[in-house]
Amino acid sequence: MPYDAALDDKLFNKAFEGEGTRVSVSVYSYNKGAKKLQISRENYSAEGEARFAKLGRLTKPELVAILPFLQEAISQMD
Repeated sequence: MPYDAALDDKLFNKAFEGEGTRVSVSVYSYNKGAKKLQISRENYSAEGEARFAKLGRLTKPELVAILPFLQEAISQMD
């Protein structure tokens, strides 16, 4: 069965905007299945366009900023 975006429900999403980057914490449920956490990064180009990037390593300010989002996401996964 191929992936169907219409079956993917975004239950929670918060993002931290830093210098030229955005780190998002989201909770998804696909086809009413198990709730799963996703952490993603987008980098901004010189023109201001957001582009998906590998999350890779987090800086301390990024981690401190998203920690409350992670705690809130956990409560959404009950």
